[in-house]
Amino acid sequence: MTSEHAAVRGALLRLRRSTGLPVAFGGLLVPGGLRLTEFTGTTTAGLQNLLVTDGNGLGGRVLATSRPSSVADYAADTRITHDYDRPVVGEGLRAIAAVPAVVGGKALAVLYGGIREPFALGPRVVDAMAAVAAEAAVELAVQREVERRLETLETAALTRAARERPSAPEWDDVREADAELRAISREVDDPELRRRLLDVSRRLTVGRARSGVTLSGREVDVLALVAVGCTNAEAARRLGLGAETVKSYLRSAGRKLGTHTRTATVAAARRGGLLL
Repeated sequence: MTSEHAAVRGALLRLRRSTGLPVAFGGLLVPGGLRLTEFTGTTTAGLQNLLVTDGNGLGGRVLATSRPSSVADYAADTRITHDYDRPVVGEGLRAIAAVPAVVGGKALAVLYGGIREPFALGPRVVDAMAAVAAEAAVELAVQREVERRLETLETAALTRAARERPSAPEWDDVREADAELRAISREVDDPELRRRLLDVSRRLTVGRARSGVTLSGREVDVLALVAVGCTNAEAARRLGLGAETVKSYLRSAGRKLGTHTRTATVAAARRGGLLL
């Protein structure tokens, strides 16, 4: 479970405690809509991994408006579309409320709460759900900002280590940053985040050998990211380049190194001391 999924899961548990609702579920916004992945109090698997699209069903209505919404009897309500009646009715849900976790006017997740009787969920329940969603939105926004900053640091470390060994006066700053990252990693509970911090630390303190082949700085940057598993699109996003530009750098590096695939180009660059 990722940290973002864990945040949604925790929000659902708080939602049930604060409202007394027997069922709660929700998920994160993904390309194409809302993916339902977290559940508490459900008895069937019908809603699991359901993709709720903008404007469809109760959740789609919430996505379209970025506002809470509720129905007293889901299957009979005329204000929503009924694309998802089968899994909802299969779960036995009747009255449902849905609230968005919104940051900067954009929903990051949607939380649902429901009961198995046709009974309107009043403003007090919906307001309590909205308060939980607001807390979840802050938590998700913080996690994404931490991830963004870590990714920026990771990219800078990868490209710098690939391009050059720091000069002697720069090593003090590098060693200080390395010590800081290692200290932070000891306080981090998330094993994946700890691994990434230590990986960035390692890359900050590793030098680069020389080769008879000369690659441009951008060619090395692209290869450094490809070497750690980035797709062309991911490398382009991290470096602020177009996807076709990244492909061009890969082709030119391949020509210089006499290779024809991404994997072979990275391997040849490493053998030649051009890449860590």
